[in-house]
Amino acid sequence: MQRVLTTATLVGLLVATAAAFAITERLKLVKSPIYGTVISPVFSPVCSCARGKALIRIKLRHGDHVTVSVLDRNLEPLRTLATGQAVPRGKSVFRWEGLTDFGDRAPEGTYRVQVHLEGQHRTILLPNRIRLDTTPPSLTDAHANRTQFSPDGDTRADSVSVRYALSEPAHALVYVHGRRIVRTKSHQAAGAFAWYGAVGGKVLRPGTYTLEVGAVDAAGNVTPIAERARVRVELRYITLASRRIIGVRPDARFTIGVSTDAVSYGWKLGARRGVASGPVLRLRAPQQAGRYTLTVTESGHSNAAAVLVK
Repeated sequence: MQRVLTTATLVGLLVATAAAFAITERLKLVKSPIYGTVISPVFSPVCSCARGKALIRIKLRHGDHVTVSVLDRNLEPLRTLATGQAVPRGKSVFRWEGLTDFGDRAPEGTYRVQVHLEGQHRTILLPNRIRLDTTPPSLTDAHANRTQFSPDGDTRADSVSVRYALSEPAHALVYVHGRRIVRTKSHQAAGAFAWYGAVGGKVLRPGTYTLEVGAVDAAGNVTPIAERARVRVELRYITLASRRIIGVRPDARFTIGVSTDAVSYGWKLGARRGVASGPVLRLRAPQQAGRYTLTVTESGHSNAAAVLVK
């Protein structure tokens, strides 16, 4: 009798196991009622930008009444985005502005989204995570490879390269006189950019300029103006050391300094002209007394000085 009972028990267990396996396999074949989920991976409710809200896009295979909730890291409800809302089949979009149900701003951190389907008596925790980030990137370093450059197209010091380091991966933003001139394609914590002295496609006049370097992160947070790094550079072309040369005797030799990175440059004094090189220009004054203009030119840029011969 005991043997019969043992055999019956074993048979019962086998039948129950087979049934459970069949149910499990059948459930695997049942498609999820929610598909095509797209959720913002990161956002900043303080950025005043397009990423100021987290978007939650879902698709339902069948229409239903849904309750959508944002859960904190302990999977406790933090914000209810919809309660028993009638949602048709297909795509629906919900938005989270970063607040709790009490109207307070949620702290920085990672959150999950839960969807309850009343008609199907199912609650689904979506696998996507949302990171709420309100901290702007900061600069830990910014320096130029040179303090002076000459964007004259002669391939010699035509640009300045600025290397930077950030507190987090982000796009570097660079401004001159409050106008943005660079937004790097790279989204990394360190990098470099080159500036050729132009703003809005127009090369600036010679002078000293301050490059303000900031950044924007994936959430849309931007480095505050006061916290931008500042790099001073001088944009220059060919320049004479003096604007006036006086006391030159007729037909006498005189010299003047020339600041340029060009291999050679042209000069013109009265009716005479020529080509020279080096930082010191040596010339002979005109034979007649008078006021003359000395002009030096390189790659379309020029500088002039008055020469008084007496």
